[in-house]
Amino acid sequence: MIRLLKKLSLVFVAACAALPALALPAPMSEQELMEKSDLVALIRVLAVTCTSIVKDEQTGEELPGYLATLKVLEVKKGEVKQGEQVLVTWRAIPKTIVGPWAVYYYPGEEVVTHLTKRSGGASYASTWSNAKGADVKAPDSRDLPTTPGETVAPTPEPVKRLPL
Repeated sequence: MIRLLKKLSLVFVAACAALPALALPAPMSEQELMEKSDLVALIRVLAVTCTSIVKDEQTGEELPGYLATLKVLEVKKGEVKQGEQVLVTWRAIPKTIVGPWAVYYYPGEEVVTHLTKRSGGASYASTWSNAKGADVKAPDSRDLPTTPGETVAPTPEPVKRLPL
């Protein structure tokens, strides 16, 4: 009986080793992120638009693509000026995939992020899965649009008025 259990456990271990690894890639160090990024900045997310819905070939899940408009509040690296706006794009990942492969941006959040310029130069993408730091200012909500053409914007900040 013990021999049978040993053989079964060896077969089980061998079978597990033969399966493809579903681990996350290691996060980049702060130095690597800085070196590989075209833009490193404190940004505020002004709006997020759902640009498309694409059916995933493996899972059949319908995955939205997004375009976010970011206002640059402070530049740490890059040729963008403070106050300018940049666009960042990303696609959602299937819910069954392990790990935070996609970096999401939410309306109203303020955060330091690392971005690389996409080919063609019209928009950016996150440099790596850990490209976004901790929120400097949390978003109003983490709800994103779900229909192509739909845009979600943060709650407008109240205008400061001085008494007469």
